[in-house]
Amino acid sequence: MPAMQQTGRFISFEGPEGGGKSTQARLLAERLQRECGITVRFTREPGGTATGELIRNILQHDAAGEPLCPAAEVLLFCASRAQLCHDVLGPALARGEWVVCDRFTDSTLAYQGYGRGFDIAALRTFNAFATGPVVPELTLLLDVPAEAGLERVTRRTPGGARDRIESETLDFHRRLREGYLALSREEPARFAVIETLDATPKETAETVWGIVCDRFGLEPNPSSSVAKAACTAPRSVP
Repeated sequence: MPAMQQTGRFISFEGPEGGGKSTQARLLAERLQRECGITVRFTREPGGTATGELIRNILQHDAAGEPLCPAAEVLLFCASRAQLCHDVLGPALARGEWVVCDRFTDSTLAYQGYGRGFDIAALRTFNAFATGPVVPELTLLLDVPAEAGLERVTRRTPGGARDRIESETLDFHRRLREGYLALSREEPARFAVIETLDATPKETAETVWGIVCDRFGLEPNPSSSVAKAACTAPRSVP
């Protein structure tokens, strides 16, 4: 991917199944736009482009009609990511927009690395090839124990159905959760870990908001009708 000037902000959401990251990612994107007037591009992985959404259907629902081998799974995730970075994320960041993404490169390290056992260093190389210079400044890890997260997944879907990844063994989901926590310890400056087991979605949203405002220098706007939550344009931060 060609080099580009990144002037926007990039926030990714990560976490085990059932942690609430998709809901919280969307809520944050909406709030940044509504209360701060920031232009935000909300997207997801895999997906976010026409090609990516087709790949998502293969990865989640066996849309190709044949079992995926683990190596093909890794490469499909990276193919979707490359298309997303080329078509959406890179251009948005170059325009100075903010990006909020539901999953990014850390998902591959957690799911395919810690979960499936692929070499982490090799996966980092694949990720770098797919993304080029596109890297999150802040990654919000919504953490929940594997058992509780999978129970939430079962409750929220009709008939308790799970997709291909959600249907993996409990041990797989425990490994990937531990992988996420290991990744957060390796990069504490980028990761913020939020425990969601005993928090309501509203409580989690307020925690997310506080972290983002603090990280990017968003300040309360007393004149707003939602003064405690609203913010002005970002102030300069070191």
